[in-house]
Amino acid sequence: MTTRSTELLRVVHSRPGVTRADAARLLGVGTGAATELVTKLSKAELLAQAPAAPSGTRGRPTTVLLPHPGGPLVLAAAITHESWRIDVVELGGTTAASRTGRHAGSDWPAVRTAVAAAIQDLLRGYAHRPRAIGVSVPGTVRSLRLQAANAGWHDADLTELWPGAEVFVAGNDATLAAAAESHRGAAAQATVALHLRIDAGLGGAVVEHGRPVIGAHGAAGEFGHMPFGDPAVPCPCGAHGCWGSAVDGTALARHLGDPTPRDPVTYARRVIAVARTAVARTAVAHTAGTRDSITRAPGTANAEATSADRPDRSTRSRQDLAGLPPPDPTDALDAVRAAGTALGRGMAGLVNALDVDLITLGGLGADLLDTVPEQIHDAYRRGLMMIHRDTPPPVLRATLADEDGPVAGAAEEAWAALLPTLT
Repeated sequence: MTTRSTELLRVVHSRPGVTRADAARLLGVGTGAATELVTKLSKAELLAQAPAAPSGTRGRPTTVLLPHPGGPLVLAAAITHESWRIDVVELGGTTAASRTGRHAGSDWPAVRTAVAAAIQDLLRGYAHRPRAIGVSVPGTVRSLRLQAANAGWHDADLTELWPGAEVFVAGNDATLAAAAESHRGAAAQATVALHLRIDAGLGGAVVEHGRPVIGAHGAAGEFGHMPFGDPAVPCPCGAHGCWGSAVDGTALARHLGDPTPRDPVTYARRVIAVARTAVARTAVAHTAGTRDSITRAPGTANAEATSADRPDRSTRSRQDLAGLPPPDPTDALDAVRAAGTALGRGMAGLVNALDVDLITLGGLGADLLDTVPEQIHDAYRRGLMMIHRDTPPPVLRATLADEDGPVAGAAEEAWAALLPTLT
């Protein structure tokens, strides 16, 4: 096997369904050399061939290159503050199987036990075929050890999830989602892209030519801990005024006078959903030529609301979150607008510093963009330097679904590490 064999596998992985003729052109080799490479990789049970669809042109028909049905697989695990998911992924990115579970509020040993058991179950089901694993986690990874302050997981040895794995890679969920978005999503054509993902906090990555910038110690992309927030608000990381604390579920809870949610993502989605009802009512009122009370600017009084319309905040703060009533739509919209403004301002600061082509938003960031785009874009433009303001980098919703980005990125990193070992 040769380096060119590895390059052919990379082509098949990045371009599922590529024909042998197109693969030869991408590699810069002749059809004879390509046929020889494919033959070798087929004998090694790495590639298979199938007839290509008729092209309608003259000449010998080509074939489509596919992963071998008995070939290697990777496991991709995405662990969040609330749940876990493990996919079995073929060359080319197709998911062959998946396992999921929930663990909101669990300590790391409980999470580790559940995920490790699921991995062993998959290994038994696929025998020798799984050769590598990529793990996405909501924190910082150094030397395959996890620090996730928001979840209370400290110095967790990730290799215990699959002891003895041939290839083991791991990274921050937002960083891996950024890598996936640049490989197979909205940032695929960007030279330098910024991806931001809001979950229980805010993370992200700068991706240059398809590779995330991870820093000297693998901890780059902790944008949520830049001091773009309220300096009076402490963060579990130990700092004050972190940007993430101004845009996530804890920020919405503070704005609404609710206790800190144990499940900040579910809480945030609930508040954002209620805020959307206020947006819809505003649109209806505007169309009808009336001024509904919910259209007031954030922070102003609503003269039409009475004490009977709103739950008492001191009472709500003592309630268990499971029984917490939904917020008033006006209050929810105010909170979401404030988070959107904080998100836009921070994005402007990063564009000024990093000079990126575009920004993609995932997780709750995409939900905020859908709900309060005016607040986000206004704050974003107002914060940009003049050199960026005429043609600001576009802000796009991530193409990959919220739950798919980190696991897809984990799979990409696992395949990137495994491919050179196969040839």
